[in-house]
Amino acid sequence: MSDGATQGRHAWIEPGVFEVAPGVHRIPLPLPSDGLRAVNVYAIEDGGQLVLIDSGWALEEARDQLETALGKLGYGFENVRRFLVTHVHRDHYTLGVTLRRTFGTSVSLGIGEQPSLENILAGRADGQASELRRWGAGELAALVESARDGDDKPPDHYEMPDDWIEGTAEIELTTRTLRAVPTPGHTRGHVVFVDANSSLLFSGDHVLPHITPSIGLEPARAELPLGDYLDSLRLMHSYPDMHLLPAHGPIADSVHTRVDELLAHHDERLKQTEQAIRNGAGTAHEAALKLGWTRHNRHLEEMDEFNRVLAIGETAAHLDVLVARGSLRSSTVDGVVEYRTVAT
Repeated sequence: MSDGATQGRHAWIEPGVFEVAPGVHRIPLPLPSDGLRAVNVYAIEDGGQLVLIDSGWALEEARDQLETALGKLGYGFENVRRFLVTHVHRDHYTLGVTLRRTFGTSVSLGIGEQPSLENILAGRADGQASELRRWGAGELAALVESARDGDDKPPDHYEMPDDWIEGTAEIELTTRTLRAVPTPGHTRGHVVFVDANSSLLFSGDHVLPHITPSIGLEPARAELPLGDYLDSLRLMHSYPDMHLLPAHGPIADSVHTRVDELLAHHDERLKQTEQAIRNGAGTAHEAALKLGWTRHNRHLEEMDEFNRVLAIGETAAHLDVLVARGSLRSSTVDGVVEYRTVAT
């Protein structure tokens, strides 16, 4: 399966509109100074109108690029009937919200995102500082709090959706039926959209072709986000194999192949994380310092503040799964979660 993009690891970020299946078009939109580089929005032609999977970040450049792409298909923003959004992160949700203010477009979001969205709208968008303290990273928590000092206003580009997608739901379009499938893990309310007749999976950030998505980066973090994510990956094997239409990266021919790679990655990462505790780490922060990060195997302290927050949070997610499996034990001492091996 090819969408006409040129070859190369990052060729998928090139602006344009690329047909990935009859009546389905991939539109990459820019992200600002972001390691992800771009986000794919998918435009589905539907009886003279459009339904878009995800919307992009509420940036002027992204809005202009989306307008240009839709124009190449013979449509304008006024022809977009509905945004089906995979999750509440700003690079997926916020441009749809801003376009709704002008064009009245309907925006749909998974019900599991409601706690995080309520926190965002109440000005409690960043719960990471308190979590970082629990994970033993007090100095980094202070930096996060300092960066947000006095900034307790809700972001301009967030509002409640028009409707919540609850559970596994059939979404009837004019020309096709999509099935919304809850896939918690990356966020609590993440959903993917299955087009069974066309053998397409609009996977959002659940299944990505080149990277493993962050786990639990949200204002209302789940109790066991990695456990949820692994269950959601395994769920994909209950569906026939499909073409992978991800939010970040090029399209791919097999969802199952990538799911197996992601499961294997996390299995190996769980082993490495357990070994970090056996090698003397006691907290998520200490374990993260003993692990390599990114495909370049970088040390935690070589990374910027945002990516250190991600890394420590993901380490905590792996440690909590190990506790749930009985491989480790945990206790909380002076507000910090400490991990230890199980005596044999």
